[in-house]
Amino acid sequence: MTFKASLRGQVPPFIVMDVMRDAAALEAQGRSIIHLEVGQPSTGMPQVAAQRISALIGRDKLGYTVADGIAPLRERIARYYGDTYAVDVDPARIFVTTGSSAAFTLSFLAAFDVGDKVVVAAPGYPSYRHILGAYGINVELVPVDASTRFNISVDHLKKMARPPKGVIVASPANPTGSMIEPGVFRDLVNYCHDNHIRMISDELYHGITFGIDSVTALDASTSAIVINSFSKFFSMTGWRLGWMVVPDDLYRSVECLAQNLYISPPALAQHAALAAFDCMDELTANVGVYARNRETLLKRLPEIGFPTFSPPDGAFYFYIKVAHLGMGSPEVCRRILHEAGVAVTPGLDFDPFHGREWLRLSYAVSEAEIAQACERLGAWMKTAQSQIKTA
Repeated sequence: MTFKASLRGQVPPFIVMDVMRDAAALEAQGRSIIHLEVGQPSTGMPQVAAQRISALIGRDKLGYTVADGIAPLRERIARYYGDTYAVDVDPARIFVTTGSSAAFTLSFLAAFDVGDKVVVAAPGYPSYRHILGAYGINVELVPVDASTRFNISVDHLKKMARPPKGVIVASPANPTGSMIEPGVFRDLVNYCHDNHIRMISDELYHGITFGIDSVTALDASTSAIVINSFSKFFSMTGWRLGWMVVPDDLYRSVECLAQNLYISPPALAQHAALAAFDCMDELTANVGVYARNRETLLKRLPEIGFPTFSPPDGAFYFYIKVAHLGMGSPEVCRRILHEAGVAVTPGLDFDPFHGREWLRLSYAVSEAEIAQACERLGAWMKTAQSQIKTA
């Protein structure tokens, strides 16, 4: 018998999770695998935060909260914008979510209708287009490259026959780690505001930058939706907590959607996040590890045989060109995993146009793991290059 199944569920897989699954299977067989495939800090949540919330378990009922999160956390997030960016944000605009994934879902449902066009960069985070597509929102992928630091520009939008209803911008970006320069970013935010284009600013990797300052869209616009998370800088991926800064005209829509879809964000995670703001020294030290890993890779990747990559301005990724190996990135990544014991992600996950020529490497691990990964990749490359020469 055949039963009804929705076409909305037929979205492409998030390939990095498939790589993670295959790496776990090899580990179960006793293989040593260095995990550079997933964008997850290896450090875990801040220690002081862990100590504080342990006292809540058994003492606090940790039941439902209001849909937009507990007031002390929303107030603390608002203060964070003042401390970090010198931007005044009303706590009444802060909406705490079940991970940034829920924030994107709520944003897309509140801001766009079926058939609206939303512009997304390629390469870019694949779940943008997959979630939008599942909701019947038209995605226009814009190929980007080094000329715009792998980000959407005002010129891209000006060349379109009709302006889109929305644009998603990430700086630092996943998978490239590249950033829009502050002045250029403000111009893009202003252009979207002036032309009634709803900007969604993915600011998940703010706090993890190297030489270029992060600029929040809140610095220039009251119409942009800003999304952040406790997963990256705050090192709390498994706690599934994020937040949005929502324009006044969308707040009630977001609230009603969240009430029905999620009820409320996880209570324990909210208390953990509140405590994490008192752990800035530890979190800054984590970024110091990423900075040293980045310097190691800037030196070692060209030596190994990977001379071309996007500007790694922030986040903890290198987006590396592998076209010179004569294999598509899925095959390159499969061989690196099985033959070198290093898990990396094919660029096809992030870019349907040119992703077969690129792979993504995450360096949110220890310095020792990066050093060992470089040794393994170097040995693998020597074998791969000799095979290419004799083919």
